[in-house]
Amino acid sequence: MAVPAPNLPPRVRIHEVGARDGLQNEKTVVPTEVKAEFIRRLAAAGLTTIEATSFVHPKWVPQLADAEALYPLLGGLPEGVRLPVLVPNERGLDRALALGADRIAVFGSATESFARANLNRTVDESLAMFAPVVARAKAADAHVRGYLSMCFGDPWEGPVPVAAVVRVCRALLEMGCDELSLGDTIGVATPGHVQELLSALNEAGVPTNRVGVHFHDTYGQALANTLAALQHGVTTVDASAGGLGGCPYAKSATGNLATEDLVWMLHGLGIETGVDLGLLTATSVWMAERLGRPSPSRTLRALSHKE
Repeated sequence: MAVPAPNLPPRVRIHEVGARDGLQNEKTVVPTEVKAEFIRRLAAAGLTTIEATSFVHPKWVPQLADAEALYPLLGGLPEGVRLPVLVPNERGLDRALALGADRIAVFGSATESFARANLNRTVDESLAMFAPVVARAKAADAHVRGYLSMCFGDPWEGPVPVAAVVRVCRALLEMGCDELSLGDTIGVATPGHVQELLSALNEAGVPTNRVGVHFHDTYGQALANTLAALQHGVTTVDASAGGLGGCPYAKSATGNLATEDLVWMLHGLGIETGVDLGLLTATSVWMAERLGRPSPSRTLRALSHKE
């Protein structure tokens, strides 16, 4: 039963990351056709933004080495479905644009330690690397998302100062990113911290409608943090079907917020998503079978046991 709560948005756009962020850390290579079918099923469930893959060097993320083979298999999806792809540098951008990708994402860090671990650069050096990528993507009429990891805590540095996050967010917007995704990469955020960061961003001239949130559920706080963001006016939430994923460069990171858990909460609040929870659940069960293990999503397990 839907029981609306005050001061929440009427609709939320779910940015589905299961096919990219969710699968990138899998040890056993998932066949390209299985990935394509996963994306087709997610689209059929009503998800309209589905991050498809990453054009990184195969050495760094072997699971996504098939980006060139996968992307052409994704034609014929329902009208309005967007397929963002991650690009680390200009070479990755060239590969993505050659295949017709029109939604690009870059992946930065709010902390020096993670910038070194993930990109082998300082924060400022990584921003300098992104600048021509963003400029060229915009020149090609592509939408650009700026991911920012370690927005709340870092496994090497501990709590991350809000001012450090605000600085990099402003830099990403100023270089031309259309939207930002605030990542709680190791899942240490709490609702008050979320509200504080969003307020600080507003005070620094970053509007809430340019911001999405990306929570991990390490301490079971992902839904609480999402609700705090919704109360602040955020309407874009990242989630991963079946709770797949983590981060290959942050060993303490556990799975992403499960899309099923998010949809259950949003629908319970009377918030529209356009997602058919039954079809989504069936898709995640199907993918879990291909991966050979159960999903960590509580909603998925509850609905599966009812059937």
